[in-house]
Amino acid sequence: MPSKLTYKNAGVDIDAGEALVERIKAPVARTLRPEVIGGLGGFGGLFRVPTGYKDPVLVAGTDGVGTKLKLAIEHDAHDGVGIDLVAMCANDVIVQGAEPLFFLDYFVTPRLDVDVAERVITGVARGCELAGAALLGGETAEHPGMHQAGEYDLAGFCVGIVEKDRIIDGSRIAAGDAVIGLASSGVHSNGFSLIRRVLELHPDDANAPCGDTTLIDALLVPTRIYVRSLLALIAQADVRGIAHITGGGLLENIPRVLPAGLGARLESSRWSRPPVFDWLERRGVEPRELHRTFNCGLGMIVIVPPGAADDAIRILREAGEEAWIVGEVVPEAAGRVEIR
Repeated sequence: MPSKLTYKNAGVDIDAGEALVERIKAPVARTLRPEVIGGLGGFGGLFRVPTGYKDPVLVAGTDGVGTKLKLAIEHDAHDGVGIDLVAMCANDVIVQGAEPLFFLDYFVTPRLDVDVAERVITGVARGCELAGAALLGGETAEHPGMHQAGEYDLAGFCVGIVEKDRIIDGSRIAAGDAVIGLASSGVHSNGFSLIRRVLELHPDDANAPCGDTTLIDALLVPTRIYVRSLLALIAQADVRGIAHITGGGLLENIPRVLPAGLGARLESSRWSRPPVFDWLERRGVEPRELHRTFNCGLGMIVIVPPGAADDAIRILREAGEEAWIVGEVVPEAAGRVEIR
């Protein structure tokens, strides 16, 4: 039995937490916006409401990284999961036309490894830079006995702002509107329970070639953050609906933004599917299961009037996105997505 009863010999090292705060000050500082008041270390983050809005509405989204973390931990790939975390939240906020303002994260582990945590939080800060959001604060917690040694979990939330009369809610979508798909960077952060099951059945596949990399590296590519590109598009085009393709894949997420009585028809030949999805299909995941679990190469869907589609594609490509007209809104498939 220890000679002294302390928090540290019970499993919680306050000094390690303080050391982590010092290490992440520089990457956090790179995310700051003019509206941020104060710095790290307060009980709550302070943020002024941006000026220039007549009737501002706040939009909030929260998420985690899911079981993709298991693969990242197993393969010492801690640098990208923070980007995944921000992406899953910020991409949900932008679909309603809201500009992300700030982000907070929660990192929990049984024993704090400062080196690993620094890599993770630096990734969170990088994701915030990509989204234009301030990393306003967060929480690092040691919970001995709650996870296996060497493991951690991540969660976070993002708050954005939009003028009330500029909210994008899909209500103006009409039959004949064009469906535009924005390329994903891979599987993003969804469906990893299925992916890990396939890897359990075929463990030698992990280091097999997949496109211009290995399968495991392709699986762990961070989720693409579409915020800046979509803000540019919203400012210049008549965007009627946006869908973030997360859990539920193409089949479940697109109907979330469609008015009653309308569906969508997509042509799979119109976009490029990353090789990782070919691997899943070869290993026995049927096409319908792919479409209702994964993004299948389209991380974001945008719906615009048919006459605005070509300009929208141009704007997105100028913003650095790979984008295609992948289908149209139709009444025949009301409430459903048909993929041919």
